[in-house]
Amino acid sequence: LPVLTCAGETFAARVAASVLEAAGLPELVTTSLKRYEDQALHLATHPASLNALKQRIASTRDSMTLFDPQRYARHLENAYRAMWERHAAGQPPALMDLAATR
Repeated sequence: LPVLTCAGETFAARVAASVLEAAGLPELVTTSLKRYEDQALHLATHPASLNALKQRIASTRDSMTLFDPQRYARHLENAYRAMWERHAAGQPPALMDLAATR
């Protein structure tokens, strides 16, 4: 089920926006309360638009990393391994490109 959010400074707003971006639904991240209200009203009064969003989610769900917890766990484990290897090699903490650890 799609969720609508208003990007902001709170943790919940940032998480919701991040999840929507990862799911390929950036149009559900609004930048103001007015746009949030407009988008909510549009989805509530245009069932075809809402159904199109639901269909997009259903059609991409199986191919998106967001919906693959085993893959996420493997990538997270690889990131932890890379951090440990840096530590074991006597290197200080540093920014890492986690995409390179996949």
